[in-house]
Amino acid sequence: MNIVNILLTLLFGAVAGWLAGFFVVKDKGGLIWNIIIGLLGGFVGGWLLGLIGADGSFWSQWYGQIISAVIGAVVLLWVWNLIKKLFKK
Repeated sequence: MNIVNILLTLLFGAVAGWLAGFFVVKDKGGLIWNIIIGLLGGFVGGWLLGLIGADGSFWSQWYGQIISAVIGAVVLLWVWNLIKKLFKK
């Protein structure tokens, strides 16, 4: 993996984390938090889309990767908020 791929991965993670914040309330903000949520969301989104058989050329394009990461980040944040609510009581 060269430096350009690493920078693009971080950029896609930041965009995905930022976009996920529009769908699910998140406690923390900032670039680093968005990158972390977006990167983890990319793994979760890819795994979930693989489970439903959504493997295809669309998801291998840059816009498909961002959409996949946003889907995963939204699911990740939703589960995180659910766990926080359960332990707050």
